[in-house]
Order: sequence, then C-alpha cells, then structure tokens
Amino acid sequence: MSRKKQAEPVRSDERNRYDVDEYLDEKVSLFNVKRCLGYIAKARSPLRLALLLSIVENLVSLSGPLFILHALDTAIPNKDVRLLLLMAACLGGSIVISIGLGTIRNVLVARAGAGIIHDIRYDLFSHLQKLAFNFYDSRPHGKIFVRVVPYVNSVSDALSNGIINFIIEVLNIVFIIFFMFRVSTQLASVAVLGLPLLALFIWTIKPAQRRAWQRYSNKNANLNAYVQESIDGVKVTQAFDRQKTNLGIMDSLTDERNREWMRAVYISNSVWFSAETIGHLVFSFLYITGAYLMNPMASFGMLLVMGNYLWRFWQPIINLANIYNTFISAMAYLDRIFDTIAEPVSIENIPNAVEFPFVRGHVEFKNVSFSYDGSPPKVLNNVSFDGHPGESIAIVGPTGAGKTTIVNLLSRFYNIEEGQVLVDGQDIMKVTLHSLRSQMGIMLQDSYLFTGTVADNIRYGKLDATDGEIRAAAQLIGAHNFIEKLPQGYDTPVTERGGGISQGERQLLAFARTLISNPRILILDEATSSIDTGTEQLVQDGIQTLMKGRTSFIIAHRLSTIRNCTKIMFIKDGEIAECGNHEELMELKGRYFEFCQAQYAD
Repeated sequence: MSRKKQAEPVRSDERNRYDVDEYLDEKVSLFNVKRCLGYIAKARSPLRLALLLSIVENLVSLSGPLFILHALDTAIPNKDVRLLLLMAACLGGSIVISIGLGTIRNVLVARAGAGIIHDIRYDLFSHLQKLAFNFYDSRPHGKIFVRVVPYVNSVSDALSNGIINFIIEVLNIVFIIFFMFRVSTQLASVAVLGLPLLALFIWTIKPAQRRAWQRYSNKNANLNAYVQESIDGVKVTQAFDRQKTNLGIMDSLTDERNREWMRAVYISNSVWFSAETIGHLVFSFLYITGAYLMNPMASFGMLLVMGNYLWRFWQPIINLANIYNTFISAMAYLDRIFDTIAEPVSIENIPNAVEFPFVRGHVEFKNVSFSYDGSPPKVLNNVSFDGHPGESIAIVGPTGAGKTTIVNLLSRFYNIEEGQVLVDGQDIMKVTLHSLRSQMGIMLQDSYLFTGTVADNIRYGKLDATDGEIRAAAQLIGAHNFIEKLPQGYDTPVTERGGGISQGERQLLAFARTLISNPRILILDEATSSIDTGTEQLVQDGIQTLMKGRTSFIIAHRLSTIRNCTKIMFIKDGEIAECGNHEELMELKGRYFEFCQAQYAD
C-alpha cells in the first residue's frame, strides 16, 4: 500500500491513518492553560517552598558583586587588609549558601514535577480506559500511545521547572534592576534599553513558533503510529516480503518529522540568538557609556560590577526565552493530551443508573437498529428476539451481516440508537455498566493475552480466584493438559499477545478466563474458530456444562458448535432472516440449509 499525500489535516474526531495529520488549533487554548494551572496547584506546597528558597538564593547571590565593589574601590586603594579579607569571606559565604539553597530548590522542583506528571498520566490513562470502542476504531493506536508516554514526558519540564523558573527569573530581573540602580542610575538605564526590542521580536514570532511545534507534533505522531502498526504486523510484512517498501515509508515519515523538527528549532533558536545579540550590544554600549560618556568617568570597580550585573540581568532574559521556547513546544503536546482527556465518554452510566440485581438471563431485543457511524446504511435493521434463561442462542450468517454487533450492543460496548435491549425486563441503558458486565462472560474473536503467567491470564476473569478455581476452569475447557506440558505449567510466563503459544491454545486460555468469571449471560464470539477437531470436543463438553441455567449467545461457523443450540438465528443484511432450532431450519430449506450444505460439501 503506497502512502497518499494528505493536503489538509483533519480533526482528531475524524477517522485517520498514520499518514494523516491531526487538526491544529491556531490559538493557545485558555481552557488547557487552566488545566495546567490546576495540576500545578496540587503541587503548590513544594513549589512555594522552592520559590521562597529561590528568592533567598538570588538575594544572597546578588550581594556578591557588592562585596567585590567594596573590595576593589575601598579595601584595595586604602590597603585595608582586614576589610579585604572580610569581603572575601562574605563573597565565599554567599556562593556556598547560594549553591546549597539552589540544590534544595532543585530537589523540591523535581519532586513536584514528578507528582504533576504522575497526575496527568494517571488521568489520561484512566480516561482511556473509559472511552468506547469507536474511539479506538477510528485512530491509529500509535497516535494514542505517544500521548500517554512521550508527550507527557515532554511536558514534564515545562510544568514543573518551567513555571517555577519563570517566576524566579522574573524576580531575578526585578532584583537585579534594583541592585543596578543602587550602583549607578545612568548605567542601569542603559542596561534596560534592549528589553522593549526583544519583547517586540518575541511577540511577533510567537504564532509561527507555535505552528511549527504543532506541525512537528503531528509528524512525530504519524511516525509513532506507523512504527506501532509495523511492529504489530511484522509477520505479515515478512510473509509478503514488504520490508523494502516499509523502509521507504518509514524513511519518508522520518524525513517529514525531521524537516518539521529543524524548522521548529530554527524558529526557536532565533529567539535565543536575538536575546544573545541584543545582550552583547547592550554590553558594548554600557562600557562605552561608563568609559566615555559619564562625568565623572565610572571607576574600574563600578564597571566590573555593572558588567557582572548586566550579565546576570541578560542571563535570566535568555533563560526566559528558553523557557518560552519550552512552553510553546509543550503546549503543542498538551493540546493533544488534554484533547484526549476531554474526549467525551459515550458509554457511561446515565444519571440515577440503578445497580443490576442477580441476573436470571432473560434477554430481549425490541426493534433495535444500529449503525457504527450514526448514518445509513445500518448494520442492524429493526431486530427483535427473545432469549430465555438456560437457552443457547446461535447467531450465524455471512461476514458483515451484523452478528458481532448484536452481542456488542448486549454488552453495551456501543450505545443503542433505536429500540431497546432488555435483560430481565430492565433496559440495559438504565443500569450501571459494572453491574451489567460483571454478570456477563464475554469471549471476543481476538483472544488477547496479557504479559504475566498463564495463571494470571486466566485469573483476569476473576481477580480473587484461587489456584484451585483456575485449574478447575482449565480442566473444564480442556486447557489443563497443554498447560501442564508447558515448561513451568501454570506459572509459565506469557509474553505480550501470547507469543510462543498457538492460536488454538490462546483461545483455550481465553475461554478458561471467561469460564472462571461464572457469568449469568455467556457470549462466545467465534470461540472455537482456531481449535482443532480433537480439542473442540473437550470445549463442547465444557460449553454444555457451562450453559446450564445460563443464557448463552454463540457466534460460530462450525456446525458442531451450533447445531445443538436451542435457537439458531440466521442474520442477513442486518435482519433476522430465519429463526428456529437446527431441525426446523433444515426442514425449511432456506438460507441456513444452504449454509449447512456448504459445510457438508467442505
């Protein structure tokens, strides 16, 4: 698949790919700035102490040049050794105290920054856990991941050191101006002449700088999305010998990312370069004024001290320019982070939602219609059926007919658009998600395994399950024998996505995970699709035991899995084309009959 050039970025709520830029907001969001301040406020105690220490540190540090001035202009000309040693001791003491206070301040700021980043990442990850499937359906997962880890890391310095240092540097400038005017009013006036020029330049370049960092953020997200996609699909890449093509795409995405990075750096460095240039010009003019334009001419000590203060004066200005650069780049990341946190949770408890009591398992669909994007064509059209406790209901039909959509709506993975889904007569839209899903056992087509042990993955269905319960569930489903043959049995480590375990074995583990939750309503979506014939018989025995007294929904293509179900629904174009048990539908000689005949022929 070749990359297509995307001319215009799209909003983050629209479907996109790794080669599609996300929407850029041209203006700084005041709402996001308030969010930042909210996180900073949680760490106000260490930040206040750090600010206080910084003020004391700066005052002590700025007193140093005054000791030098007295030594050069008073102690040395008068050959006052005692005063000279006192000034040297005071200067050394100010340096030691300043270093000590600065070290403590840096520890406090680092601790506050870690707390701020923890809070942001926790809120972001917590929100991602609540977002509906359609959020993940419409975004490359790499673009989501980059917001949780790299982006949050990138804003760490701006939200901790950046804010506190901004206040400190502003106070530095105020203090230095005060000390300079105490030494010489004329030279101090010269020192501040460059400030308006620098402020005008920064204000002019600010919009271009923000846009540059946002574009870089987009290209960086695109690159991460493609890397994630490529790693997930590496087996397909190698199977079709696509490495060279993929490297070409990777190279193109990297070039785009680097190009935007250099553009952003050039603009940001121009702020620093301008501050440095203006600073050196002011330095030159200061010495010219002190040496030739003042009457009487400034003393050597005064020129040395004013030069020291001027260097100290422009240093915080340069630091402010760097802080500004950091903050502008951080805002590009914060926009993405806070946009994700602000993403509406479409699947959530309604106000006054009730707790579901013990579920008996009567399921009823009443005139349910649904489409994934809210517009025609609909995936389900006016679907109605009843499922009673103890019944096993098979859902069959061609690919894309709407089978999985039915169980997705029953599980409330998506909101129902039209009609009602009732469990024991209660509209599932009016009950809490936890009380509904905690009484369901759901096994999806993707038998996803998590990093941990085999036992940990089975225990995922019931976190307080004992080792005995885990073994019982595995034996019931027929997974015990292959688990015992693993190097460490139930304690065998499982890598991400179950590497080293066959697809059939992964499905057995996922099925055991579902069984151990002891559900009142059982949903199996292609539960036996990757299990060999010999293993399937073990699964069928486990299914029969599990389904007693429970309402079961089974999506499958194997006749051996569905023929003994009490009810079979054949779905065609989002509608229930036929419904009955195996014998009734075979006698009807309709679509289900053709479906079975095709399997018999195979």
